[in-house]
Amino acid sequence: MKREIILILGGARSGKSRFAQRLADSLSERVLFVAPLVAMDEEMRRRIEIHKKARPSTWRTLEAPKHVAEAIREHIGDADVVILDCLTLLISNFMENADDPEDLAALESEIANELNQLLERKNASLIIVSNEVGMGLVPPYPSGRAYRDLLGKANQFIAERADKVYMMIAGLPMELKALGKKDEK
Repeated sequence: MKREIILILGGARSGKSRFAQRLADSLSERVLFVAPLVAMDEEMRRRIEIHKKARPSTWRTLEAPKHVAEAIREHIGDADVVILDCLTLLISNFMENADDPEDLAALESEIANELNQLLERKNASLIIVSNEVGMGLVPPYPSGRAYRDLLGKANQFIAERADKVYMMIAGLPMELKALGKKDEK
């Protein structure tokens, strides 16, 4: 099995996660699903349980709100595919746990370090789900703009290194990386 890095972008409720799961299921039964979140309330716990039950029973789930690359290395086992759903939450966790959330240079450095470690793995395909933030309104407050900028840069960082990049619109995938490669010729 060829080991690939695949990025799936889209807006809220665009079908990103469903597509990522179908893609992973087509590649292998041995999947590690990584959720960089912690349930903050009862409604979120119910959502998490519904999502877990919808995934194949052969899949393992890892909740890792920080140090995701390290957690994956420790728990990958025999997985052929790792789904990180989603990068949006991971970037939010970085901002929430930052010593100084306004020090964007330090945050960018920490995020780049984490993403480099994440992409180093060579023993499994990696599917990363993330929200596309470049098509929305400019947030009216500084922390919102900082978050948008950090996530946008993280998406670009992953997209540049990915083998495949998809954009989800209304549940339909558009392969972007192939479009970009055609333009480069």
